Amino acid sequence: MPLLDHFRPPLSQRGSWEGFHGMWPALIVQQLNDLLPHRYHAEPRVHLGTAFEIDVCTFEPNRRGGEVAEAGEFGTVSTSAAAWAPPEPTLAVEVDPTELYEYEVLILDDDRDRDLVAAVEIASPGNQDRPETRRAFVAKCAALLQKKVCVSIVDLVTTMHFNLYCELLDIFGQEDPAFNAKSPATYAVTCRSRNLGERSRFETWAYPMIVGQPLPVLPLWLSDQLAVSLDLESAYQETCRALRLIA
Repeated sequence: MPLLDHFRPPLSQRGSWEGFHGMWPALIVQQLNDLLPHRYHAEPRVHLGTAFEIDVCTFEPNRRGGEVAEAGEFGTVSTSAAAWAPPEPTLAVEVDPTELYEYEVLILDDDRDRDLVAAVEIASPGNQDRPETRRAFVAKCAALLQKKVCVSIVDLVTTMHFNLYCELLDIFGQEDPAFNAKSPATYAVTCRSRNLGERSRFETWAYPMIVGQPLPVLPLWLSDQLAVSLDLESAYQETCRALRLIA
């Protein structure tokens, strides 16, 4: 089936893009786990901003005339704490670093203590609406590639025209001639970095996607010599059917 536009009517009136983005990783996981060798498995990850809490209250200080008593593993330890008022911050802006959207599929190697070997990152409007969110997305992908983790980026967002793949290439001082100002906003790409003797080689499999045409098949590299196919079209169809976006 052809790629649909999930961000404009009539489809946006039948289902939200958030619902589709939340469902698609699960269907990709189901597909991949039928293909992956026994030592590997795929898991979905969906993170929508500040959807978690951090417990910072690991002990309760008891103040005794300017001293702080900390309850530790070997009993109570008293430390002198001089009162000090820090200066005002030199920069204070309304930015929450946890407000980052993540729709992804992680492929883990169970024989290596669940080492991450590949990641499928599904771009959302929340990854592109501001310069800082685009930088955060690209920096995350670059960090994974530096660790020799295969990274696939799939971008179905038709209402924005930022190409996160091209911004990733900018970090490495590279360009892809298949993408220019006239290229569609939607695309799918697999990137990997691997060692060739004493050299390191960066490789991509990039495909512009056009609304009305089928989605591509991407290679998903588990090691330098082992890859499985990521059939985006098949998982896309199943997701659309499950959400009743198609008959």
